[in-house]
Amino acid sequence: MKTSGTAKWQRGLFIASFTIPTLAFFCVFTIYPVIKALYYSLFDWSGMSDHMDFIGLQNFKDMLRDPIVWQALGNDYFLVVGKIVGIMLLATFFAVALTRFGFRMSGFFRSIYFIPNVISVVVIGVLWNFIYNPQIGFLNAFLSLFTKEPVAITWLGFTSHTIWMLLPPSVWAGIGFYMILLIAAIQNVPDSLYEAAELEGANQWHQFCHITLPLVWEQMKVSIINIMMTTLNGSFVIVWIMTEGGPDNTTQVMGSYLYQMAFRQYHFGFGAAIGVLILVTSLITTVALQRLLHRETIEMS
Repeated sequence: MKTSGTAKWQRGLFIASFTIPTLAFFCVFTIYPVIKALYYSLFDWSGMSDHMDFIGLQNFKDMLRDPIVWQALGNDYFLVVGKIVGIMLLATFFAVALTRFGFRMSGFFRSIYFIPNVISVVVIGVLWNFIYNPQIGFLNAFLSLFTKEPVAITWLGFTSHTIWMLLPPSVWAGIGFYMILLIAAIQNVPDSLYEAAELEGANQWHQFCHITLPLVWEQMKVSIINIMMTTLNGSFVIVWIMTEGGPDNTTQVMGSYLYQMAFRQYHFGFGAAIGVLILVTSLITTVALQRLLHRETIEMS
């Protein structure tokens, strides 16, 4: 009995030695900032002085009446949907092409497609700013090849479509990682299933729909949820580098508006309230998306 009790105690100590440091880091870098954001959101505070006026839920009331907040929230979800569709379609296409069609130098192409994932988001933003540049940009130069007059479109200067111009760099930056993830999943599918399908007369499209897609669906679900979370919480950088939320706040996302209000206009309490809204919307969207994808999994099975 003593030996059994000692073994259990040692096992518990071994598990605790791994979980406690992780839990401590989670509390320090996640739970504590959330609590502080909730606290600051109840005050009118510039963030530059010790003077803080308690105003209760007034920051939240002002936030919900602010049209820019709703514009930013809509832009966030626009980017979420656009990135999920664009990244998953292209990443799946490249993953299937490089595994099922036996392209030569597939390792080289995998490396090429993965390059954007090892480049800083700041560098990507600067690069695409150059591509969109109305005078010396690659896009206008390419279009000028098909016209008699030089094209000088200000791609990031129109309120009607600038948010659309943020999709290509956002999608391009994420394809490689999810392509590698799907390639690993596809390579784990037994070749015997494809061989049996070919004997039954199934073409490549039917093989993809009835073999590849169902067997890599779990990895696709993880990818979709990860794209959603990183977009809602991390689209700030690419937006701020390329447009700073303009023109006329039409490309604001929640992260960029938080930065503008808290660190440029010094409404730190209002910025904290926006941070709380980002947290709440992220949690709600994650739960809703997980339920939707779980239902899709049941229907596929």
